[in-house]
Amino acid sequence: MVEPPGATGPTGDWEKLYATSDVATLPWYNPDLDPDIERALKAHRLRGGHLLDLGTGPATQAMSLAKRGFDVVATDISGSAIKKAKAAAKEAGLSITFHVDNVLKSRLAPNLVDVIVDRGVFHVLPKDKRPVYVRTVHRVLRPNGWLFLKCFSNKEPGTWGPHRIAEPELLGYFRESFEIRSVVETVFHGNVKPPPKALFATFRRRA
Repeated sequence: MVEPPGATGPTGDWEKLYATSDVATLPWYNPDLDPDIERALKAHRLRGGHLLDLGTGPATQAMSLAKRGFDVVATDISGSAIKKAKAAAKEAGLSITFHVDNVLKSRLAPNLVDVIVDRGVFHVLPKDKRPVYVRTVHRVLRPNGWLFLKCFSNKEPGTWGPHRIAEPELLGYFRESFEIRSVVETVFHGNVKPPPKALFATFRRRA
């Protein structure tokens, strides 16, 4: 099993992982749009606008969202991930803006997007770095913008992979800057069987 860098080690090496791996073999790889993201978009009638896919990795989510009419910006800390993602998007005939960017030292412009999708960044961050993440997504989102965040649940047994996060802990990071719209128990669809237990949270940036 591939361990996500930074989850259990002190720093990790996302660049090495993406430079040496077939992205389709990674534990979190899902060729289709995550069903929780699909449901959230439908529930809130979001059919277009500017969207950030945070930690895009293989860019399957970014490409699925571009096909649904979103103007997508996709970022990753790994240059190799972005290189492979660009090639995949070009092959699919999709126009996506890609950037190498670190959410903890982000250079993205303020008020850039209406929606942010995070399918696995927040839960690899150590606790002391999570407030930086919250400030970044708040800055990059436009007022009343949406954040859809998926993370490992504390109900997932074992210690492999990313950090487990309980619902009260998750909400504690966001309640000051965001309206909490919903949190549901779900699973992470990918190459791991059975799929790991997860939380899917919908937050809305306060105006």
